[in-house]
Amino acid sequence: MANLKEIRTRITSVNSTMQITSAMKMVSAAKLKRAQNAITRMRPFAQKQHELLGHLTGAMAEMENKFVVKREVKNVLLICVTSNRGLCGAFNANITKEATKMIRKEFSDVNVQVLPVGKKAYDFFRKAKKLVAGDHLPNPVKTGDIFGDLNFNSAGEMFKPVMDAFWNEEFDAVYVIYNQFKNAASQYVTVEKLLPIEPEAEENGSGHNVDYLFQPDKLGLLEYLIPVALKTSFYKALLDSHASEHGARMTAMHKATDNASDLLADLKLTYNKARQAAITTEILEIVGGAEALEG
Repeated sequence: MANLKEIRTRITSVNSTMQITSAMKMVSAAKLKRAQNAITRMRPFAQKQHELLGHLTGAMAEMENKFVVKREVKNVLLICVTSNRGLCGAFNANITKEATKMIRKEFSDVNVQVLPVGKKAYDFFRKAKKLVAGDHLPNPVKTGDIFGDLNFNSAGEMFKPVMDAFWNEEFDAVYVIYNQFKNAASQYVTVEKLLPIEPEAEENGSGHNVDYLFQPDKLGLLEYLIPVALKTSFYKALLDSHASEHGARMTAMHKATDNASDLLADLKLTYNKARQAAITTEILEIVGGAEALEG
């Protein structure tokens, strides 16, 4: 059995760790509330905008916008959204694992580049030598800074060079991989194809065959709507990931705090037993010594 000094040292260490994890849990809970409100407000708008765009492009056979027209896939860009920090369970590992699986299985015969959003993705794919190259594309080292002031304008500025690269046929398909937020305890890895835009398939009774009224004209409207919708989809993915990160970290720190509390209780019990055993031993030694003197 460990001596009392060693046990006291461990108790102090575990108690300090528990205070840190508890504080991190409370900070993440506060940040989660704001992030959850942001994605809750954005998601319905982004989904309806995506549906509308899919319906319009699907109904326009003459549409020749490069963002819509499919071409032979030779170069693929994967946008992997992770966090800048750890201590959030498998949040980051799930993204890099999914991206690696796609590179090995789905895109084994094409050129794949990765645009990391978040330091964890950057560190992983820098070692794998899959990072995007080009001064005209977002700098992989700095993309994680976007979470410091996440808004539609900053997301749009980051995604604009990606749209330009696709338009110039540097990439033939663009996917974003992120954690979709459901609640604080549940986040799901999601792969979303951003480019080219997939027209919505028509279904009987689905309401897809709507006679839209365009002002001033449908081609002009779509030329404006498509870039906005693409930036919105990217922004929604960032908001989803941001909320998921805080939810995952809050859950991880909650479990860590509970584990530390259980360990602390066990250590205190062990300490009390060791202390009681030491006291008992001392009493026995005193009694034995007294009896020896009397004898």
